[in-house]
Amino acid sequence: MSFSRQIVVLDAADIEAVATFWAGVYEGEVVRADADWYEISVGADHPVAVQRVADHVRPEWPDGQPQQVHLDFFVDDLRAEHERVMGLGAELLKPSSDPDAETGFQVYADPAGHPFCLCWGWEAWREELRQGSHS
Repeated sequence: MSFSRQIVVLDAADIEAVATFWAGVYEGEVVRADADWYEISVGADHPVAVQRVADHVRPEWPDGQPQQVHLDFFVDDLRAEHERVMGLGAELLKPSSDPDAETGFQVYADPAGHPFCLCWGWEAWREELRQGSHS
């Protein structure tokens, strides 16, 4: 299978708030296609879009309804990125028990409740996966 473009589409009732949040996370800009569809522009790429769903139900993490996907972002500086996403309007759902560990993650939600993680230790994580020891 060959893809010419990949985009993650998030549902939200308030698409302007959610699009603005993700534009801040990606350090991009909001491109308003129409009243029901905004894309986040990062250079020539548009990795995320937000579509209006008037009766959107906020996902409940970790095991609520409706089912959802989440995004993982590997970062070099957890504390700086934590402050940045919180300043953009994120909600911290699950802090790490040890933010100084070699690998780890914290779970957040965007303004519409879509969960995402700030993760760290990508190289160590990859090595654990390669050796089959990551859980």
